[in-house]
Amino acid sequence: MSDANNAVITKFYQAFSRLDAEAMSACYTEDVLFSDPVFGELRGRQAGDMWRMLTSRAKEFSVTFDSVRADERTGGAHWVATYLFSQTGNTVVNDIQARFVFRDGKICEHRDHFDLWRWSRQALGAKGLLLGWTPLVQNAIRAQAQKGLKAFQAGR
Repeated sequence: MSDANNAVITKFYQAFSRLDAEAMSACYTEDVLFSDPVFGELRGRQAGDMWRMLTSRAKEFSVTFDSVRADERTGGAHWVATYLFSQTGNTVVNDIQARFVFRDGKICEHRDHFDLWRWSRQALGAKGLLLGWTPLVQNAIRAQAQKGLKAFQAGR
């Protein structure tokens, strides 16, 4: 058990609950590897920019987290984000398992796992329900997320 790494995870999610992407990014190493089913793999500044984009656009947002655990090298947490998906106006409750790897007191790897079909059913409504399980729709979701991130970065 590592109290220091537990504290890093707690600090990260407390910052997220305040929509403080700068404090979230400060928990990461400069070369962090982030991955999730929507954005795929992001490295370094891209990961921080994803949180900057998401927190700056958040509407009707809340996050809860629990089951924080860490040893000297790895850790994990369970978290739930509730928010309004801006493209459709639908409310999403995303239930996520996170895994972390630590280096020098910071997160160097962050992998979020959730059911993309479940997410798409909530975010996209009928289209997500009927087609959200298909690679075509899942790839379109990923492409849209990457396009949004690139546009956000270009506007900074």
